[in-house]
This record gives sequence, C-alpha cells and structure tokens, in this order.
Amino acid sequence: MSGAPTTGRNEGWRVSADIGGTFTDVIALGPDGRVLPVKVLSTPPDFGTAVLEGAAAALGDAGIETHEVHAMLHATTVATNAILEMRGARTALVTTKGFRDVLELGRLRRPLLYDLSWQKPVPLAPRRHRYELDQRITANGELRPAADSAEVADLADRIRAAGIEAVAVCLINSHIRPDEEQRVAAELRELLPGVYVSASVDISPQIKEFERTSTAVVNSYVGPQVHDYVSALSDGLRAAGITEPLMIMQSSGGLLDAASVVQRPVQIIESGPAAGVIAVQKLAQLMGLDSVVAFDMGGTTAKASLIENGEPFVAADYEVGGGMNLTRSMGRGAGYIVRVPSIDIAEVGAGGGSIVSVDAAGSLRVGPESAGSQPGPVCYGNGGDHPTLTDANVVLGYLSPRSIAGGRVTIRPDLAEKSLDTIAQQLDVDIPTAARGAYEVAVSNMTKAVKAVTSERGRDPRDAVMVAFGGAGPLYGAALARELGIDTVIVPVHTGLFSSLGLLVADTSRESVAPHRPQFDEPGVLTAEFNRMAEDITRALREAAPGAEADVQRVLDMRYRGQRFELPVVVPNGTVTPALMAGARTRFHAEHRRTYGRAGDDELIEIVNIRVRGTVRNPITIDRALRLLPQHSRPAHSRACRFDHTEDTPVIARAELPSHRVPGPLVIEDMDSTTLVPPGATAQRDSLENIVIRWTTATKESS
Repeated sequence: MSGAPTTGRNEGWRVSADIGGTFTDVIALGPDGRVLPVKVLSTPPDFGTAVLEGAAAALGDAGIETHEVHAMLHATTVATNAILEMRGARTALVTTKGFRDVLELGRLRRPLLYDLSWQKPVPLAPRRHRYELDQRITANGELRPAADSAEVADLADRIRAAGIEAVAVCLINSHIRPDEEQRVAAELRELLPGVYVSASVDISPQIKEFERTSTAVVNSYVGPQVHDYVSALSDGLRAAGITEPLMIMQSSGGLLDAASVVQRPVQIIESGPAAGVIAVQKLAQLMGLDSVVAFDMGGTTAKASLIENGEPFVAADYEVGGGMNLTRSMGRGAGYIVRVPSIDIAEVGAGGGSIVSVDAAGSLRVGPESAGSQPGPVCYGNGGDHPTLTDANVVLGYLSPRSIAGGRVTIRPDLAEKSLDTIAQQLDVDIPTAARGAYEVAVSNMTKAVKAVTSERGRDPRDAVMVAFGGAGPLYGAALARELGIDTVIVPVHTGLFSSLGLLVADTSRESVAPHRPQFDEPGVLTAEFNRMAEDITRALREAAPGAEADVQRVLDMRYRGQRFELPVVVPNGTVTPALMAGARTRFHAEHRRTYGRAGDDELIEIVNIRVRGTVRNPITIDRALRLLPQHSRPAHSRACRFDHTEDTPVIARAELPSHRVPGPLVIEDMDSTTLVPPGATAQRDSLENIVIRWTTATKESS
C-alpha cells in the first residue's frame, strides 16, 4: 500500500520530521492552523532519537497531547547514509549462470574522464558472494531450463555459511517471466529465515540487466538497516503515545506506509530532498509560477530541482554513492545506479557543515567532506576542529554571533575566527578575505547542481524564479541566482524546515511500470494493459485513502531506435487509437528537440516502458502552513558584514520587513534560518510572508 490517508482524520494534529546532516526539522500542524516548528541537532547514529525529541518539543511547548496526533510523517536519510558510509548489510547476489560479473561490467561511464587514478566503486555484493543458478529465461519467456529447487537449497546452504544478511535475486530476462524469479526468492526466504531477500522484478521490472541488478542489490544492501530503523522508530513513537502508523516520503514525492518501505527501501533514498521539492511545487502552484528552481542547502549538501508548469521532473533512475546522489548525467559512473522513479534532483557536497581547506596546489576548497552534527562546525563549541562554511558565515557577519535555531545552538565567534586563521595563513590573506573566498567557492560549486537540472535539460535558468530554502539556502540563494542570471529569489516562511512542511502537504501517489512487449503494438492490447495497471493503482489508492478520487496519468517511455536513453511522454486517457499514438510521437519529437536541441522527425520511434501514475490530492493546502509565527520585538541593530568590502548591515526579523522594496545589504533572521540580501539587491515581504529578493544592478556582485 502506498501513501498516507489524505481524507478522513484531518481534524487532528499532523507532525512531520525531516532528518538532515546537521539538524532534524519538526513541524506540527494543528486543525486550527497553528504551526509549531522546532529544530534539534541530529543524533547519529541513532537518528530516530532526534525525531522523538523534536516531536516531544514541538507538542510539549504548546501543551498538545500525543493522542491528538493523527498523522506522523517522516523523511529520512537512513538508506542513503548506509550507502554513502558503506555500512549496509553483508549482501549476496543470486543470478543466472554466466551473469555473475554484471555489476563489474556496468556501463562505460566515467565521472572524471582524464583522471587515470579513478576507480569504479566497489560492488555492494563482492564477487565471492555472487552465486549462479544453472537456469535461463529466454527472450520470449521460455524456461531453458527452470531453476532447480535442489540447486537453490544448495545455494542457501552456502549463503548461510558465508554469514550473509541480505540477498538480491536477479535472473536474466526475468522482466519477461517474473514468476520464475519470484519463486526463487520465495524459496530462499523459506530456507534463510532472518535473511532479507528481494527480487529485482518486485522493484524494477524493466529491461537493462545491469540497472535491474544494481537496483536489487542496493535494495537488499540497505534493507536490514531500514527495517531496524523503521521498527525502532515506530516502537518509540508508540511508547511516546503516538499510535498512528508512521508514513515515510519516497523519492518520487509520495508517502509510503512503513511496511511498504521495509519491502522496498530503495524507494526512500532521496526521501528528504523529495519532500522539499514537493513543498516548492505546492508553493509554485499557489503563486502561479511557471518555471521554478528549487534550491535546498542544508548542513551537508546543496540540492537543486526544476519545477515546470507546476510539476517537478521525475527521473527514471539515478545514482547514489560516489560522494553524492545524481539523477542527471553530471558525474555519472561514480556511484550505484538505482532504477526507481525519483524527483530529478542534482546534489553537490556543499552545506553549512562543509569543511573548508586548502589543497596541495594552494587552491581553496569547500567540501564535499562535512563536519555533520557531531562534532559540527567549530563555532558550535562541540569539539569540531575543521573550519566549515558555517564558521566562515559567522566570521563574515552573516550569522548571529550569539545563537541559531531559536537559541538551541550557541555560537562562538571566537572559535570560528580561530578556525579560519589557518586557512588565511595558507592563502596569505586576512581571515575575512579567506572566509569570503570560501563563500564564493561554495557558490561556484552549487551552480553545477542548478545547471544539471536546467541547462542540461535544454532549459535556460534565467527564465526561472528561484525558491531558496533549507537552513543555509537563504544565505546563498541571492548570490547563486546572480551567478546564474536569475533575477528573483523567493525565501518562504519556515524556510529552514521547508522539507518538513512538504511532508504535511504531499499527495498520496503510486506508480506502476511494465516493459513494452510486441503485442502492445496492437492498440486494443495496449488499451487493455493500461486499464489493468490503472485498476491496480486505483485499488491501492482507495485502500490508502478511502472514498478519495484518484487522478490517473498514463505515460510511455519512448526513444529513437538505437538510442540508449528514453524520454517520458504523457498519453491522454481513453482508448488507444492510431491518432492518439500519432500525437504521442509528435510530443516525443518536440520534447527531444527541447531537451537535446534536435529531433529526427523521420527516424523510427520505439516504446520501452509503459507507466501508470495515480494521485490522490491532499486536501491540506500549503497556505494553511504559511503563517508567520509571533516574534518578540527587539531593538533595531546592525553588524559588520563583509561583501566586496565591509559594510554596516541592518539586522531585522522577517516580520519587520515591509511590503515595499528595501535595498540591501540586509540580514533577515528567522528562528530556523538567516536570509542574506547582498548589496545591489532589494527585498520585500509579500502576502504569503515570503521574502522576495530582486536584483537591481546589471552586473554580478564583485568579489
């Protein structure tokens, strides 16, 4: 079952929690529209502790009883962290004889073309733990021969003796004959109690043997850890009095129940970033914005996504590992391919906790290594000894010299300045210049993420509006937009907890995919298959949201014959006719021209997959949560901020920003984030409590 109920019990409190590399963000939304945001430090390795602490703080501060919580929503990094830190389960692969080395062979992609020392990532299932079955599924689905149960039992004995914790099963051509692979997986589950077993066709029933194998292996690699995490968190919530089922954001932007997550944990690898994009999508729809770049910068990474005509792009696959997660071609080949739908998000290792250093050539570097939440930036006073971007922002005067996160984190400016001193000496500059250099290097790094989802898609970023959010996003949004030629930046209310807000307003969704078969060329057969898939999707959505109406969308993955990559094309509902298919081909040509700059109108087109997406709209709209919290009045003050030179800069609260344009420089402090308005830009507050930054000068801010 997929998704959280979006009808019925909406009269109670909804609590959402998003785990980040430094902070865990919690928002409680009441039936009366009250919004209770809280930021607490993340608690690795037991990240669930921060979720429980944050929920208790949000509800306790307002005197809300836990039995009043009618939805508990969550975005987590537990799956992606298991891969990035290489601490997943001891995993084995069971495959067809002759296909043991598919993971090594992979695809001919190199993220660093001219780096001769680069090596492929180590397979998550080592070769000694990859086992072959003497069976074969032919291209037309015949078994020559079928897998022998006695041989499966022998493999189970060897797997048990090797101390394996998780098994992935991927047989050649199993997307054509899924029952054979499912039978082998079922026999292994029975023979190996306590071992996590997944079948590739239950996760990604598509062509391309390498991608399907990699996806199944990743699913099994993170499976036991996700199971333990979800179980422990669910138990902790019940002990705290929150009895509603835990719902978790999936990479494609919908919510999944905990049981479904445990079966297919590969679907939640981009859980947190997806929640933030959903929040921006809802804001863009509310404001009527056609093209929006969602820019999310937290404690560890910076992420970008493009929303066009109210909808985010959804990639058919992406890579996890290799230092970052990638849905586009930028750096492909550095990580592990995962072939499940995911919001198209480009990610770079630049966050508030990113470590600032000088390399052997004397160049300033920012990230991708991060200080995380433990020990965190040096200025937190928790024992950190590596200078970070947060330390640089304190030295530059952009961050409060006293505390952040509503006073939950104390800032030590003396420690921040001391940490940057070593960098300044290596560069032979003063400390503020070194700090400003780190800021500008980070901006340069983050342009790669935005270009990956705009320029690489054939879209001009200058045509878009940027929505900057996350704990550090509003500090860098204006400078990043200027670098890309974007004129307008929107900083929404609750910006530092915007991914948590996205959980509150996410729709219920589910998707099904099937490989295209020759018989589907007959319009009647294709219509019947679409209808079958739509009925399955609608049935699942009705179970998740009783009484709700589901919107069903049909999609064809199409490509020119001989191409490796395909593009999704939406097909109108109804009977498939030659005219409808002709329209789909016309739209494919147009999308191919828009994405790649050319279209071969006379080339043959082939269909790779057919998809059905079902959605139940969430009746809770984002405007319910866009409320400015009461803020204590404080005397007007300013502090010295370093730009191209040091300027005395006013520091105000969001509520003090007027509705007319105010020129920068300006620092605007919220409980959950700080917004920087550089010289040459203006800021104003709109009717939705957004901070709207516009550039007024014709040249970029000088360094």
